Amino acid sequence: MSNPQESQNHQEAEAVSTSTIGRSMLIAAWVTALLLLTFYFGNWEKQQHNPNQIPVTQINQDGSQEVRLTRNRYGHYVTNGFINDSEVQFFLDTGATNVVIPETIANNLNLPKLASHKAETANGTVNVFVTRLASLTIGNIRFFDVEASINPHMEGDEILLGMSALRQLDFSQQGNQLILKLPEKN
Repeated sequence: MSNPQESQNHQEAEAVSTSTIGRSMLIAAWVTALLLLTFYFGNWEKQQHNPNQIPVTQINQDGSQEVRLTRNRYGHYVTNGFINDSEVQFFLDTGATNVVIPETIANNLNLPKLASHKAETANGTVNVFVTRLASLTIGNIRFFDVEASINPHMEGDEILLGMSALRQLDFSQQGNQLILKLPEKN
């Protein structure tokens, strides 16, 4: 027969164990809730910056293709696309003469630096490198042999989609959408 002291010690140990398990489960629930909220708001913020993560191509009755991009909350057009079949993020910039790629991204894409020259940017004159893109894709619109520049001074993970690509398109704005359309070939 067990003595009353041992029984009381056993009950106290069980109470402490149950209390510890309960506290641990509460902490785990809070950590899980915080992780889920972080994930949700991270995706929400990404969607606010780039509402065109999967650009949609529309085929018109005349057979022409167009991509409609929604303006982000800052008034810019940002979209995902591809350079040489590698996914990238474009920032449409009609004021940029060329497609301009930060050097870190160009290195990741293994783009060649063909020649160096000076370029005027919003931050002044900088040395950039000429490169050629075998292909550039937005939605189902695909360009080949696109002139581009590699800017060693440009930071970030966005590529400026300039006129060396955009001049091949007809584009117009309707409300908060920019419509990129391949011109009809005669």
